[in-house]
Amino acid sequence: MTACSHDHHPPVAHAPLDRRHFLTAGAAAAATALSAAAPGTAAADSPAGNPAYADPAEPALPASTMELEKGRAALLVVDPQIDFLSPAGVAWGVVGESVAEHNVVDNLRRLFQAAKAADMPVVVSPHYYYPHDHRWMFEGALEKVMHSIGMFDRPGPLDMSGFEGSGADFMAEYEEYIFDGRTIIASPHKLYGPEQNDAGLQLRKLRVDQVILAGMSANLCVESHMREFIEQGFEVAVVSDATAGAKVPEGDGYLAALINFRMIANAVWRTDEAVGRIGALGA
Repeated sequence: MTACSHDHHPPVAHAPLDRRHFLTAGAAAAATALSAAAPGTAAADSPAGNPAYADPAEPALPASTMELEKGRAALLVVDPQIDFLSPAGVAWGVVGESVAEHNVVDNLRRLFQAAKAADMPVVVSPHYYYPHDHRWMFEGALEKVMHSIGMFDRPGPLDMSGFEGSGADFMAEYEEYIFDGRTIIASPHKLYGPEQNDAGLQLRKLRVDQVILAGMSANLCVESHMREFIEQGFEVAVVSDATAGAKVPEGDGYLAALINFRMIANAVWRTDEAVGRIGALGA
C-alpha cells in the first residue's frame, strides 16, 4: 500500500549540511571559549577530553539516587539514524565532530546490546518527514534547516521505497537489535519531543516508568524527550556520552544540553555506568 499519488515520489537529494558554511572567525573564537575550563571543573573527568564538559569538582546539586528496577525500566533511543550518525548523513557537517568526540555510534550499540542481554524493553523514537510536512506554513530555525536539506525524508508514511540506506534509515550497526521482532519502533516524532508519537503510550502499556535515554541530538530531541517524560512522571536517566550536538556559531548544542541534563534528569550516566546498571538487572 502506498501514499496518495500526489505525495508519492522519492525524496529529493540534498547536499549535506556543511559546517564550513557556518563557521566564521567569530564562531571559531566562540568555540575556543567553550573549550576553556569552566570554574570548578576537573579536566581529568571530562568526557571527550573537553574541560567544558567535565563534571564540576564541587557540585552544588544533590547526587542522583536513581536505581533501576527490573520490569520498570526500558531503554529509549531517539533518532539512531544515518542523517545524524553517519558521515553520509546530511547533518554530519555540524554534528559529526561531537558524535566522534563522544564515541556515540559505538556507545549506542553497547546500550542496545546490554538492554537485549538483560531482556529489557527497547523503544526507538524515530524522526521522519513526508512531502506533506514540507508544506508547513511556518517553522522554527532548525525546522527550516532540516527541511531545506531533506533530513529524514521519506516519500510517504505508507511508502518504504528508497528507505534502505537513506538518511532516514537506521544505522547498520543497530539493525540486529532494532529488527529483532521485539524492539518497539514508535511512530515518528515531528519536531523534537515525543508529544506527537506513541513512545509514551508504549512505555505505559509495558508498565515502564524508568527510562534510560540516549540518541540524537542532545539539545533538541533528546532534551525534549527528557523534559516530556519527566513531566509525565517517568524517572529518566540520560546517558551523556551516547548523545551529541551540533556545533555552530550560535553555540555548542551538546554543552547546552549537558547543563540541562544535570539540572533536570533524575540521573546522568555515562555509557560504562549505564551498561553496568543494565547488566545487573539481567544477572
